[in-house]
Amino acid sequence: MEYISTRGNVEARGFIDTVLMGLADDGGLMVPFKIPVISPETLEEWRSLSFQELFLEIFSYYTNDEIPYEDLKEMVYTSYGNFRAPEVTPLRKINDSLHVLELFHGPTFAFKDVALQFMGELYSYISKVRGEIIHILGATSGDTGAAAIQGVRGKEGIKICILHPHGKVSKVQELQMTTVDDSNVLNLSVEGNFDDCQKVIKELFADLDFKGRYHLRAINSINFVRILAQTVYYFYAYLQIEGSDEKKINISVPSGNFGNIFSGYLAKKMGLPINKLIIATNENNILERFVLTGEYKPGSFTGTYSPSMDIQVASNFERYLYYLLDEDAVKLSAYMSQLQTDGKITVDGELFNQVQADFAALGVKNQQCLDTIGKYEQEYGYLLDPHTACGIAAYEAFSGPGETAITFATAHPAKFDEAIALTGIKQDFPAQISALFEKPQHMTVVEHDKAEIVRQLQAFYG
Repeated sequence: MEYISTRGNVEARGFIDTVLMGLADDGGLMVPFKIPVISPETLEEWRSLSFQELFLEIFSYYTNDEIPYEDLKEMVYTSYGNFRAPEVTPLRKINDSLHVLELFHGPTFAFKDVALQFMGELYSYISKVRGEIIHILGATSGDTGAAAIQGVRGKEGIKICILHPHGKVSKVQELQMTTVDDSNVLNLSVEGNFDDCQKVIKELFADLDFKGRYHLRAINSINFVRILAQTVYYFYAYLQIEGSDEKKINISVPSGNFGNIFSGYLAKKMGLPINKLIIATNENNILERFVLTGEYKPGSFTGTYSPSMDIQVASNFERYLYYLLDEDAVKLSAYMSQLQTDGKITVDGELFNQVQADFAALGVKNQQCLDTIGKYEQEYGYLLDPHTACGIAAYEAFSGPGETAITFATAHPAKFDEAIALTGIKQDFPAQISALFEKPQHMTVVEHDKAEIVRQLQAFYG
């Protein structure tokens, strides 16, 4: 399979070149030339597979045999060998209509581990077999940074720099990044919000001279491999429900940068029979407004109890728009230019009807988030982190009679004790998280200034 840019101005690339490219050289995002479709018969054959086996089956459609099977298998089993649950992403039944897919059993207690542990192994593999220098550059609203650092810390031939918004991630998220003292890790704490960090990252990847000179590689979900790795747990969750082929299965997904929900959209296009894809977000509700009105317009930034979704400019929205426009790169480029000049995009008519057929969406208010945490702890003895609580609130809003829902638990509640404490609930921290508070931090606080960030990168990457 070949990969092309959503903007249409980059020649087709193979799988590994797509991994290394991240953001396409024309500013677009890489997508498969053709999405493979999995037959219902094959889906049934996959029902008994382990997570690792399922991962290998799905990736076999996308890697073009560029990576020998045994090498890929070793990467996959190494990636998930340090997860605390043998299932990797266990499915918990809460009641007759609701299951929770726990995505937080990796080393940093967040869903980003599922993709980024593999990407760390993949980058290490590419560095060795191609003799490539890998300099990873990414921005995080909290969880991506810790998971990415954990995936590549100490690995030969790789350096990683992560930008995070200063004071706008949870304390545990900050500590998971900044207590790492490996020489190949740089943490930049940026005075600003996540969108400010992400904007700098995109500009640097769009600067082809800078990107090439410093061997920049992407770890954010602008890299298609992140998206693909996340599709695996959509298939896995669906196949864990007995008789799911005869049920209406809704999936509710906490989403800020549109990456996790786009993975579900990709899984559905691959043939996974999802009934409703539900976008759960918070008061930074650009995605909800788009689904309800057809207008995509970044608004003012609001700090919430679910900080990993405090995002106004969703990177992966472009990938969705590409498919909404029937893979027309010319139309897509015109829309993205309009977003730059007018500050908004509007779809109407049949396009808007298709948006509403593809997604339901709910922007959950702060108090509703806390109320949901309290309700589920009291009624079911199940403690939700605030992002998962938004997903549960969206499930309650959109799942109807006779429908079965899966909500993604995207982080362990211990990562967001500031919000949990507001409900009056006291939780016990896992030992790995408690230990973070005793370690020294290593980060550099910088202004939201591209030139200063570039100076830091030049000194670090050498």
